[in-house]
Amino acid sequence: MLAALRHYPASVNLLLASSLFLTLGRAITLPYLVIYLSSNFTLGISEIGMIVGSALMVGSLLSLYGGYLTDKMSSYKLILCFTGFFFIGFVGMCVTGRLWLFFLFLVSFNFAYSVIDIVVKAAFGKLLPVAEQSRVFSVRYTLINIGYAVGPFIGAGLAHWNMKLPFLVSAALGLGFFVVYGICGDRKLSSADPANVPVSFLAVGRILLKDYRLVCFTVGGMLSAVVFGQFTAYISQYLVTTSTAEFTYQVISSVVAVNAAVVICLQYFVGKHISHRYLNQWLTAGFSLFLMGVVGFALSTTVLHWALAVAIFTLGEIIVFPAEYMFIDRIAPTHLRGMYYGAQNLSNLGGALGPVLCGFALASQPAHFMFYMLAAFIVGGGCFYLLGASYSRRHDQPSSTR
Repeated sequence: MLAALRHYPASVNLLLASSLFLTLGRAITLPYLVIYLSSNFTLGISEIGMIVGSALMVGSLLSLYGGYLTDKMSSYKLILCFTGFFFIGFVGMCVTGRLWLFFLFLVSFNFAYSVIDIVVKAAFGKLLPVAEQSRVFSVRYTLINIGYAVGPFIGAGLAHWNMKLPFLVSAALGLGFFVVYGICGDRKLSSADPANVPVSFLAVGRILLKDYRLVCFTVGGMLSAVVFGQFTAYISQYLVTTSTAEFTYQVISSVVAVNAAVVICLQYFVGKHISHRYLNQWLTAGFSLFLMGVVGFALSTTVLHWALAVAIFTLGEIIVFPAEYMFIDRIAPTHLRGMYYGAQNLSNLGGALGPVLCGFALASQPAHFMFYMLAAFIVGGGCFYLLGASYSRRHDQPSSTR
């Protein structure tokens, strides 16, 4: 991976740095939001869940407009602007004593993170040839997972001293990147095409809805994100329902560590071999591993069993993520690449719904029913992905071969 980073131009490495440092800022604070909201605003668990989940959903929905802006404005200005919102969001959450303002700042930070994510992915399509894209997406996803692996440990140490420190350090990371990118960023970088006639946001939305491939991948992404978007949350819910708090802590600690280790060690190696030519086969393999992982969860009785199951599950994750990025980049018209990535970000809605649906399942059905439900979401999501990929392959064939 280090050799690949040396091979990329400085503008690409700076975009990759944004993924690492902004994700690190996010991971330092997010795990402690529940504790912070409980202690500072004396809220119950259900109320906290509604606030955090709603902020994630609103941020994901707004990111669709962020994709529209990506296709219309300078990438340099957008990254600076939304890194500013990222910084303000964390500072605001730290200093405000009003719950409604805290919610707005939480939405601001989630919206900013989602838009920067879209701008970076769209910029890769502009800066790198198709042959390099699977590799750079794998490098990016590895860096993101390094952030998520390291961040909670930093946050735990900071929160031990003062619950506001994680917010301030996350804000400092945002401010630091803002300054660095303001000085070193490529001011000419843009995914917008000035030759295209301006089109309204609603008109672009209608264009997206007519793309069968994008609709299939968006629906498939939302269904599958129910399973992999917040998998540690529903595993915790299941274990709290069926075992002791001590065993739950042991399993979750192992699951998080194994997930991060597998991604960091194998993401780049696996991702660089994923190609457009065999996209269907890669997606089938990825979703099969997801399904095997969930079956493993259902059968696990020891910490070792859970660790092995999550290792298999994570192998599916490191295949599906780069594959879906490559697919979206391939089908997206150059002047609408940002909107296409914005539509893909709607899969985060599935991630936000996962713990809610699993909570209802655990409350109303035998505990193992949750895994049957998750398996159904995997099969449904995989079918939509394969429908979109198969249609795309037929659509891309020359007319003489049809």
